[in-house]
Parts: sequence; C-alpha cells; structure tokens
Amino acid sequence: MYRSDVVGSLLRPAYLKKAREEHEAGRLSDAEFKRLEDRAVDEAVALQLRTGLDVLTDGEMRRYAFYGHLIDAVEGFDKLGGWSIPFRNEAGEEFSHPRPVVVSRLRRKRPMCAEEFTYLRARTDHPAKTTLLSAQQAAAYYDAKKSSGAYATVDAFLADLVDLLRDEVAELIRLGCTYIQVDSPQYAALIDSKIREGYRQRGNDPDRLLDLSIEMDNAVIGGHPNVVFGLHLCRGNNQSKFYASGDYAPIAKVFRQTKYQRFLLEFDDERSGGFEPLAQVPSDRTVVLGLVSTKKSALESKDELKSRVRAAEKFVPLDRLALSPQCGFASTMEGNLLSEADQEAKLRLVAETAREVWGEARSPESAKVKGKSV
Repeated sequence: MYRSDVVGSLLRPAYLKKAREEHEAGRLSDAEFKRLEDRAVDEAVALQLRTGLDVLTDGEMRRYAFYGHLIDAVEGFDKLGGWSIPFRNEAGEEFSHPRPVVVSRLRRKRPMCAEEFTYLRARTDHPAKTTLLSAQQAAAYYDAKKSSGAYATVDAFLADLVDLLRDEVAELIRLGCTYIQVDSPQYAALIDSKIREGYRQRGNDPDRLLDLSIEMDNAVIGGHPNVVFGLHLCRGNNQSKFYASGDYAPIAKVFRQTKYQRFLLEFDDERSGGFEPLAQVPSDRTVVLGLVSTKKSALESKDELKSRVRAAEKFVPLDRLALSPQCGFASTMEGNLLSEADQEAKLRLVAETAREVWGEARSPESAKVKGKSV
C-alpha cells in the first residue's frame, strides 16, 4: 500500500526545454538529447527520493506532454491539427491548447513507455510506476471530418488504439513493471456540459462514450495478477489552468465498473466537488486523495490536509485512502506556474503528512539512487 503517491509529471528543467527545441530544429544530435533527458530523469528520481515519497515516476521528462508517448511512438496523428480546448483560471484568463488528431491508420513505430520504465528501473530500487494514456483520453483525437479518411467511425479508431495499448501494457509487465497508472482527464470532461457538447459536434455521444470508455479501459488493463492499475482523473492541467468543473457523481459508474484497484482523484479546490461520490467506490479499491495543488504555489498546511482526510473517511475507510498532489506539475512542457522549490516543498508535504496519518513507511534518509545516496 503506497500512502504517498505522485501523479506523474514534474517541472522540466530549463536546460531540457532548450534541448528539446534545439533537437526539434535539428541543431542537437539524438545522442546529446538523450544524455540530457537522462540527466533530467536522474534529477527527478533524486528529488522524489529526497522528499520521501512511497512511489515515484520518471517525471515524464521524455514527453512533450503527458500524452506525448502515444503521439511520438505511433504513426497516424497530426500533432497539432485537432480541435483546441480552452483552459482558464479563476481570474477568467484563458488560452486554447491544440490537440492531436488522427489522420491516417495507426501504426506502432516503437514502444510508448519501455524506454521510460527500463531506464527508471535501472536508476533506483524504490517502488516506481509508469503512466500511460487511456483510450478514452485519445477518443478526443478523433474528428468526424479530419479522421474519416483513415477511420470511418470513432469506434474503428478506438479498436486499433485499444490493441496498441494492450500490447504496451503486456510489454511493460514483461519488463517488470508492477504499477501502471492510466491517465484519463477526459472522463472528468464528461461532467462538464460545454465539453460534452463539443464531443457531440465532433460525432461522439458523451453518454455512449462513458460506457464505451469503461469497456475499453477494462480491455486494456485486462487481468494481470500482482500488477496494480491506477486511474488518474482530473479536470485539466495546463500552465496552472483547467478546462472542466464538477464533482464525480455523473461518472461514478467508473468507480463501480472498471477493474482499477487504485483511483487517483483531484480534490484540491471547490471545482472538484465533495467526497460524496466516493461512497460508490467498491470496498476492495484504494482512493488516492489529490489534496495538494500543483497549480498554485501556496503551500497547504498539514492540519488542513489531515482535516480533509478525516472528511473523506466518512465515505472511504482510512485504510483504503492515500495522499498525492491533484495532478502533475507539468502536464505539458511549459509546466505550471510554480518554482522548483515550490514543487519540492509540496512533494515533501505529501510524504510527511502521509507518514503522520498512516505511519512510517520508510525514511527519506534511507533513499538511494542506484550507486549513490540522495
């Protein structure tokens, strides 16, 4: 049982952002770019071990966005040609983020996550996980006009995608991965009326898509003993802005009908609603409460977090709860509007609060990157 968790992405260091630009422009070799990616992953591992988290990721340092592993590894997408989605903040500031769109038949060029996991596995003996995009998330990359030349229907597109994701899960497990997190912010989009209408305009029925998404997720994760599958749900995360609001009640069947053992859920502010929908989580599942904001620099207090954990206990027993940030710190390359010091303080807060609530899991002083202490 991992009591302190991290959702996935961490802030990209400035040198890595610059290196990606140089590499894409052809001014930096593949070998040099990989060396800098490796350096960034090493630093991400050291950071998470230093803060005392029970489980860690590679920080998604090799991705231009949280979905980048799909777009870069699979042929068939126009990287920026999809429908744009508006992100906004409480002050009303807004920008549009272009999405990929499928324009030709999918063909796997290389594994999506194998490099990430095998490098991470080689750097630490600490429990670690890999993050993988859900088929439901990628349903947003189908457009009835732009995609019909490749796939006549969204179902045909998703059928191919599910096969690719199933193969990726099998490969990760073969490589020794025992915790796979599936990221699907689009589930939460199905609670927002404006986004639901956007799906309809692009040829997707949102209610049918919810049922189809549950079916696809269950097909992708299958039945693998001794492997933990987690589902991360949030309401958008891009440069400290969001795209959806509402509680989890309209999609609570996801808790009841999917095979995930672990739900990583956003609960950092009023947009997420209350804990009441957690009453529908089956008794053999764990809920990871995303109470610490990755969007704002202000540091939450331990007392505040403990109070909210107690409130969640009314719906899920304490022994089936855990703690994490509400989302990644950098779902896209730009990252949220926090400093690296803010990020470290928030990760340490998660780990320390979890130890105080659930008891000691491990000592940060005992953490090591392979070959050196941190």
